[in-house]
Amino acid sequence: MKKPKKHIMVCASFRPSGEPKGKCHRKESGAFLPYIENEILDRGLEDVLVSSTCCLKYCDQGPVMVVYPDNLWYGNVDSEDAVDTILDALEDGTVAGEYLL
Repeated sequence: MKKPKKHIMVCASFRPSGEPKGKCHRKESGAFLPYIENEILDRGLEDVLVSSTCCLKYCDQGPVMVVYPDNLWYGNVDSEDAVDTILDALEDGTVAGEYLL
């Protein structure tokens, strides 16, 4: 596999103790991972990698999704529509302003 051009990180709220806490986990951010992965494949974005993370410390704006290397932090990503808006922007080379932190 080649090094990806984009990396999407989805906060899963895990803490060093291993216990999931926080808004992202309670809002089931982990359930979006298969959806995001399938959307990436359907859109032909082979150079995009998706990962879950430990707590990103933006609990009040959770669920949180980060796109690197662009350093775009998105909050309140709590639906497939929100994910689609962010992926549309990623494809277009723009920013999904309504979710930007």
